[in-house]
Order: sequence, then C-alpha cells, then structure tokens
Amino acid sequence: MGKGGGCVPSKKKVPSSIAAEATDDARAHDGERSTPIPIEEDQPPIGSSGNATSEVSVSVSHPVEKLKIFIVFYSMYGHVESLAKRMKKGVDGVDGFEGILYRVPETLPAEVLNQMKAPPKDPSIPEISAAELVAADGILFGFPTRFGCMAAQMKAFFDSTGQLWKEQKLAGKPGGFFVSTGTQGGGQETTAWTAITQLAHHGMLFVPIGYTFGAGMFKIDTIRGGSPYGAGVFAGDGSRQPSETELALAEHQGKYMAATVKKLFQA
Repeated sequence: MGKGGGCVPSKKKVPSSIAAEATDDARAHDGERSTPIPIEEDQPPIGSSGNATSEVSVSVSHPVEKLKIFIVFYSMYGHVESLAKRMKKGVDGVDGFEGILYRVPETLPAEVLNQMKAPPKDPSIPEISAAELVAADGILFGFPTRFGCMAAQMKAFFDSTGQLWKEQKLAGKPGGFFVSTGTQGGGQETTAWTAITQLAHHGMLFVPIGYTFGAGMFKIDTIRGGSPYGAGVFAGDGSRQPSETELALAEHQGKYMAATVKKLFQA
C-alpha cells in the first residue's frame, strides 16, 4: 500500500482559509496526490523606521492513501489466476486505486493435488484470512465452477467469515465475481449468481458488469467466457488458456469495480 510522504509543517501561523483547504485535500478521494500547498507571505508591518519584516514561505504536503480493491481467488490450474492478474492491471489503471491479489487457502492435501496434476501455487501471492477482508474498499472474488457453483475451497473461505457476518463488518462493501468453467454450459452465469447469497448475508453490494464491455460482449465468432455477472474463461480440459478477449474483459471488470467504488466514496 503506497503512502505519500509529508514534510514537517512550519510552526508559523497558517491562515485559516489555507488550513481549511489543506484539510479538504487530505480528505479527497479523487486518487490524485495532493500538490504542496504554498503559504503566501504575510504583508509585513511597517514601523516608524520604514523597515519591513517578512514571514518565511513554506509548503505542506499531505499523504494520500490509495483505495484498495482486493482480488481474492482460488485457482487450481491457473485459469482464474490469469484473469485475476489481468484484473489487477485494470484496477491499477484507475487513479488512486491499487489492486491487491490474494488466494484463499487450499483444502486439498498435497498428494491429491499431485495426482490431479495441479501446478504449484505462485509463492508471490499470499493467502488471505477472513479478518483481512475488512481492510478492503471493494472485493472481487474469483473461482472455478463445481457443478454450477463455486469450488469447495472458496466456499470454505466464505464459511470462515462467520465472525465478520455476526458483526456485519463487510456490510456496504462492493463485491463482484469472475469464474472459470470447463464447457459452455458449465456455469458461466450460475457459478456467479449462486454466489450472490454470500454477499447478501454480509450486506455487501453486488456489482455486476452488465454489458459495459461494449461490443466485446456480443462477439460470437470465437469462444468467449464471461457474462453480465462478471468475467470468465472456458478452460476446456485444462489445456485451453484465456483468450485475449477474456483477459480484456477481466481488465475491464477491474476498472469498472474501481470506478464504482470511486463513485461511492465521492457521494
């Protein structure tokens, strides 16, 4: 999480109008780093000798903290992870926002994963605990389908959020979904909409992408995952990797979520 540095403010008195302006800048959520605020020199008092004294001009900068979109996913063969990484690019492309990648804990033992020929996890992406969700300003959850619903690993993670539900710590936070399925009828829509119950019980705000991707949502000349619920990929037997259109849709969803969160903070 990047934070801007601040210089030590002058002990000299700052006019109230300038102080109010500095306070407003510090509270702004438009994503732009506040520029140093020039303090105009006071008019020196003129004595009988005609000599003048002047105040020293100083500038004050204020730290601006970026809003955080957590991209929390489970990926066994890397398809959902590919979408997540491209989604982060979309979030990072919006001024004042940072996308942070997290994976949920694996529930299968290593020997089972080896038998399933699952590749090793990327060690640069940390696992997340339920309590850490509170720090997010918005959350995008990604997971593969299991018979039209989320994979058990993601469901286990949601099941661990009971204390957050009890205290309604996630109420009001925007959330969205992106998925991976094996076939065209394998759950590109149902995998997402059956997950909406998780957000509803937490009081979260579901943010679908609708048809905001434009013409890309209507392309049928090639296979394309994704739906109005969120980005998606068709994995087939596991050998098919996300197409550029599927990745572009994931990037769009990242930008769209960040823009939505920005509007909520500016309201």
